[in-house]
Amino acid sequence: MKAHASDRIKIPPGLWAGLRPLGISAADIARKAGLPLAFMTESVVTSAQYFAIWQAYSDLIGDTATGIIKLATAFETATYPPAVLATFHARDYRDALNRMARYKQLCPPERLRITEEGEYCTIELEWLDTGQPGPPILIGITLACLLELGRRGTGLPLTARLVEFSDTMGNVQALEAYFGCRIRIGAACNRLTLHRRDLDQPFVSYNEELLEILTPVLDRSLDEQQRSRSIAEMVKWIMKRSLTGGSPGIQAVAKELGMSDRTLQRRLSDENTSFKHLLTQARHEQAREYLADPSLDMKEVAFLLGYDNQNSFYRAFRLWEGDTPSNWRAKYVGTTSIYEEGQGMPTIHS
Repeated sequence: MKAHASDRIKIPPGLWAGLRPLGISAADIARKAGLPLAFMTESVVTSAQYFAIWQAYSDLIGDTATGIIKLATAFETATYPPAVLATFHARDYRDALNRMARYKQLCPPERLRITEEGEYCTIELEWLDTGQPGPPILIGITLACLLELGRRGTGLPLTARLVEFSDTMGNVQALEAYFGCRIRIGAACNRLTLHRRDLDQPFVSYNEELLEILTPVLDRSLDEQQRSRSIAEMVKWIMKRSLTGGSPGIQAVAKELGMSDRTLQRRLSDENTSFKHLLTQARHEQAREYLADPSLDMKEVAFLLGYDNQNSFYRAFRLWEGDTPSNWRAKYVGTTSIYEEGQGMPTIHS
């Protein structure tokens, strides 16, 4: 079975060098994350290990906001990998952000969704295949580095208009001073909003010759990676992040993939599967992940899977697992909360 792209994540080459001035070594990270010391010589880790590394950094640095600001400003340009170098030497801030969003696909687990509208540009952070968001400190560093990119590239003290985080981030005042704007905690998504006028600012670090060397190589690597990933895998990933509150239609999925629904059906048929079958698989896999989280009740799980009501979810789950969702959760997750079918609240058994 082919592994998801997010199961093979490259550790940024400059990470250990960036941590050193902060008094944190790779060995410190390994011990705190519970990883073997041998992992320090590995350039590729699993998504679980990657998240554990960032959580270990957060624990070692103490305050999340402090860790975000210190690391975002500590990275030296010389340690940037080629994909980031191509953004730092872009023509202007807009070009740099678009390159960042494109080339981030080479190194999951995150994805950037850029939208320009009116006076503002929003950049929303999404997670690929992992089933859950990364540690807050990784979210914060990702968004901080996008602003840092603009500041270093233009040589100007750019500020954001708004930064939104779904989780707590430590010292909010410190983050507001760094981003130069209001920070919203408890938001529905993790998002950076910039002033659109700043995107036209030229980069003093623009290097046309270097881009002519890097761009074809990076584009070729990205194309090869996308070809190696089947259409079925991509469709299922889109489905998983589009299930909430309703069932994704084939037209919407095909549009995101840049093809007609007829072409998508043909491509899936070539891979011996169908849109309906993949939707069932996506719901089944997500159901197991959501049920593993005891904080989610059955109404929430049914909604997150795109079902109109709990009964539809129960019927589907019985077909998949031969058991009710509540019994499956009690058996495999070890919870003592048994959800009675047809009821609005769980009955707690001691």
